[in-house]
Amino acid sequence: MPFMKGASPIRRTLKYLNAGKIIFRDQVKILTVSYLTYGQPSDGARNFVFWHLSQLQYKNPDVQILTMKNLTPTPFIRAWLSSGEDCLLDIDSKSKDEIHDQVQNILGKTEEKLAEEALAAEKKDNPANFGHNCLRHCMCEIPGQVPCPSVLVLPNDKRAKHRGLMHKDSPAGGYARLW
Repeated sequence: MPFMKGASPIRRTLKYLNAGKIIFRDQVKILTVSYLTYGQPSDGARNFVFWHLSQLQYKNPDVQILTMKNLTPTPFIRAWLSSGEDCLLDIDSKSKDEIHDQVQNILGKTEEKLAEEALAAEKKDNPANFGHNCLRHCMCEIPGQVPCPSVLVLPNDKRAKHRGLMHKDSPAGGYARLW
């Protein structure tokens, strides 16, 4: 498999991408990570970008995520919010786990908010669903559908017990089928 080649191919698996824990708040629109590709103060930032950036991109498709290498002497993360404000996080000389926790605490949604959204997604009533505990009990309640046989008797050509019978008045002389 060609996607399993290169440095740490585990980062390109769907299981790894789904394991990301940071889901940004709705206000976060742009996130930039600025770091150096050399030196000890940027080790944590390099590792954070290497291990967690793909998860962030996968879990937050509506957020634009940029990396800027070798532009500033100290590493930092800047997030622009929908209100036009920006939030600056200092990640100088921090490990990738400390950076991960800092981003989660400041920019990520809380566990309570994620649980609330998951519950709302479960309860979301889809008008295409019908049956017990749905908006409609039967398919016949949707306009344009065939009515229930208990309400209105279906024509013979729509009933299974009449399919396949020969029709006397057909032009083929009794050999034409009804369907």
